[in-house]
Amino acid sequence: MDRFTFLATVNIFLIKAGKILLIRRANTGFFDGSYEAPAGHIDGGEPVRKAAAREALEEVGVSIEPDDLKVVHVMHRYGEKAERIEFFLVAEKWEGEPENRELDKADDIGWFALDSLPENMVPKSKHALEQYLAGSIFSEYDWK
Repeated sequence: MDRFTFLATVNIFLIKAGKILLIRRANTGFFDGSYEAPAGHIDGGEPVRKAAAREALEEVGVSIEPDDLKVVHVMHRYGEKAERIEFFLVAEKWEGEPENRELDKADDIGWFALDSLPENMVPKSKHALEQYLAGSIFSEYDWK
């Protein structure tokens, strides 16, 4: 019997001194020109925190111990092609200075005050960040 499956992703909130690191998407066909936290798909057989640590290294060049990542929000959302479960994790400790490591997928990287986010932010990412800041651990998003 075929069972329904979700796509699963991790989103990493790198936070320091009241600011969050965001990257601006480019050349992806998904909200190009908009900012979001580093993110990516979970590979099969890969735990959530290990996936987040891997994505942080791949996208922005910082090394995070999986135990230093805390799941702060989970989102069930309706995507264009598939339903998704998105995990949002916070890291306040890492090694290395963040830099754009995926020049083919992002054209800017920067620190933004948590109380002054860019207008051009990926809507689901902005929603999740606002939910996290409000203390909500779960949301359903973009259901038609």
